[in-house]
Amino acid sequence: MSEQSISVVVCVYTEDRWEDILAAVSSVRAQSLPARETLLVVDHNATLLDRLNREFKEADDVRVLANAGPRGLSAGRNTGISVARGEIIAFLDDDAVAERDWLRHFAAGYDDPRVMAVGGRTMPIWASGRRPAWFPEEFDWVVGCTYKGLPPGRVRVRNVLGGNASFRRTAFDAAGGFATGIGRDGDKRPLGCEETELCIRLTRARPDAILLIDDRAVIHHRVPPVREHFAYFRTRTYAEGLSKALVAQSVGAGKGLESERRYTTRVLPAGVARGLRDAVLGRPGGAGRAVAIVTGVLTAAGGYALGSIRARGGGATFSVVEIEGVPSPTTDGKETAA
Repeated sequence: MSEQSISVVVCVYTEDRWEDILAAVSSVRAQSLPARETLLVVDHNATLLDRLNREFKEADDVRVLANAGPRGLSAGRNTGISVARGEIIAFLDDDAVAERDWLRHFAAGYDDPRVMAVGGRTMPIWASGRRPAWFPEEFDWVVGCTYKGLPPGRVRVRNVLGGNASFRRTAFDAAGGFATGIGRDGDKRPLGCEETELCIRLTRARPDAILLIDDRAVIHHRVPPVREHFAYFRTRTYAEGLSKALVAQSVGAGKGLESERRYTTRVLPAGVARGLRDAVLGRPGGAGRAVAIVTGVLTAAGGYALGSIRARGGGATFSVVEIEGVPSPTTDGKETAA
């Protein structure tokens, strides 16, 4: 295994996660394969920026940066990419901690020069101490975690999941950075799919590119109490439908919904069947999980339908911005209607 230098980017936006941010940095510092640097990118929060600068003013392994682009996760990641010095750039959520061999497993995936991205497995840390009985594992992506239905081991995938992912630095040379206007913006509507859009764009720019998920590269992601409620579940699945419409309009429904077709036709029906079986057997939560899966599908479909209408009418756009030192795949830098 070649041990390539890795920069870790952690995007942060609120002081409410102060202890989580410190824990994330500590987990990077404890890696069996040391990171070259940790980049804390602060999303338009001057108070948090000042506090982090004071906290890490003596650190030679941590750099604190202000998001140089518009508010939001994508621009924050692009800021980190633009200054990162590692051959590999890894992304870790600000409310997650990585296991000790996280970066070592990422690095191993890049022994093949065709590999452009390696993602990992994200495990939930439930605020209540355990998974809500009604919450189906098939929908763990709702809380930013690896969901039931993904194949085990180190496998090829269409896209990695952004909160636990890494990219070869040259991937951004080929495809540009994360698209702004498509992902999260602090605590606003929980949109997503920015990493999906980037990965599809990357494989179009580099048809020989290989993208992997290695389930040994594990992080543990904190799930706040509000996200354990059914109201958030509905909101997040609806927002996912909106986001998928943006991606599909940009890259085509064939590629944009390639993985989702298998998920909705095989994984979810099996989940409903298990829930109903558990309900018949008197096991707790079975009926609730079946109802949640059906609800999740319907709300996501509703979001997708509305998002598609808006996109066709020009009411929804996102853009791939040029990152200093990383050419954009577009020639004019203008917004791309999605």
